[in-house]
Amino acid sequence: MNRNSATIAGIDEVGKGSLFGPVFAGAVVLSKSAEVFLKKNGLTDSKKLSSLKRSRLVPLIKDAASSWALGQASSQEIDQQGIRMATENAMIRALQKLTQEIDLILIDGLLPIRQWKGDQQTIVRGDSKYASIAAASVLAKVARDDLIKRLSIRFQGYGLEQNMGYGTAIHRKNLLALGASPLHRQSFLKKIFSSKKYS
Repeated sequence: MNRNSATIAGIDEVGKGSLFGPVFAGAVVLSKSAEVFLKKNGLTDSKKLSSLKRSRLVPLIKDAASSWALGQASSQEIDQQGIRMATENAMIRALQKLTQEIDLILIDGLLPIRQWKGDQQTIVRGDSKYASIAAASVLAKVARDDLIKRLSIRFQGYGLEQNMGYGTAIHRKNLLALGASPLHRQSFLKKIFSSKKYS
């Protein structure tokens, strides 16, 4: 495959380790000029960016990308199928929404998408090496954070607007006090609730 002429999509997931809500995936196709433009505007590994910087990058990414899309898998899917399969489902959904035929996908991390029939490459720390993966991560992170903040109004008491569903000390403490909401990942909570029996 000639990478210079291939259509390549970067893909990344967000929320895999969260105790609450869906896992998100972003998929982004960037031209070389778009990569240069976005890097000049501060695009890098989303974990190294402030929430304000990520939010400012979102419209730039969407305008510069040849194609972009988001996919998600619910907490119920995670409980029923396991986090790896649910994450792959979210990634497939994002890829299927792209408006271009994809020759190769670049995936952040070690695990391939087992359902994907096309060419793919896994890249450790890919979001710090490939602009398309970094862009996918930023889009997915901002979209998921926005959703969790909206859901925090409905599911109060867990500090979701601060922890984005991750297992902070306050989140775990309030889970034990309040019990789980319908959008918590029950399969992720067994250790937390089993510890209560012995406390």
